[in-house]
Amino acid sequence: MSAFRAACVQLRSSDDVAQNIEITSELVREARALGAEFIATPENTTLMAPDGGAKLERSFSEDADPALPAFRALAEELGVWLLIGSLAIKVSATKTANRSFLIDAKGRIAARYDKIHLFDTDPGSGERYRESNTVEGGRRAVTADLPWGRLGMTICYDLRFARLYRKLAQAGAMVLSVPSAFTETTGKAHWHVLLRARAIENGAFVIAPAQGGTHANGRQTYGHSLIIAPWGEILAEAGTEPGVIVADVDPAAATSARSRVPSLSHDREFEGP
Repeated sequence: MSAFRAACVQLRSSDDVAQNIEITSELVREARALGAEFIATPENTTLMAPDGGAKLERSFSEDADPALPAFRALAEELGVWLLIGSLAIKVSATKTANRSFLIDAKGRIAARYDKIHLFDTDPGSGERYRESNTVEGGRRAVTADLPWGRLGMTICYDLRFARLYRKLAQAGAMVLSVPSAFTETTGKAHWHVLLRARAIENGAFVIAPAQGGTHANGRQTYGHSLIIAPWGEILAEAGTEPGVIVADVDPAAATSARSRVPSLSHDREFEGP
């Protein structure tokens, strides 16, 4: 395991797929110019539609999605590992998968992860979300080996399910990705504390690129992309505007945190309640 520079690309995506690909690519290039070797983009990188039905209408099958060849070529050109936080991939006439793609430095798809936990909530301020109406939930946790250590892949609402992160960490993940489009309401209340908790309790780096600001369809997302160290320190944080943050990630710090507090090996079975 060796140290590397990571970047989060923060976006304010619209329902214009081509425009979102162009903006994302520009920011990925900016991150590379800052020395990043691993670059992550948010959930819904190329499509923030007004509702699930509109997203379904504008989505593609994996073979037909125009973003994948563009981002694969970009990763190869720049020689970077690129995590596309998620794309809406059509898997049936009525459902998409909320799918994260890890692309290696030669432009190959190294791993895929379909979001397991779907955002069916009423968080307040008149908001109502039913992701499961048009999204097929994933069923498999995913890790992937980077040149610098093992990555555990998650997406947004997964963040509230600590058991998933425990499993990923116990499977050797030193870095946890949490690409997100957190709402303004829930982000203000929970974003920082949940991400820091996942880092601390698992002794892992957390890389969490986010959507931020008021989108063309009126939806508000919280922004504040974060890179967090295994002891809970915030290494880099964005505001609400699109842009790039970078931080140096040393997997040895995860090893150190886990030796100082070896809780990953202290799980015990118990009875009740």
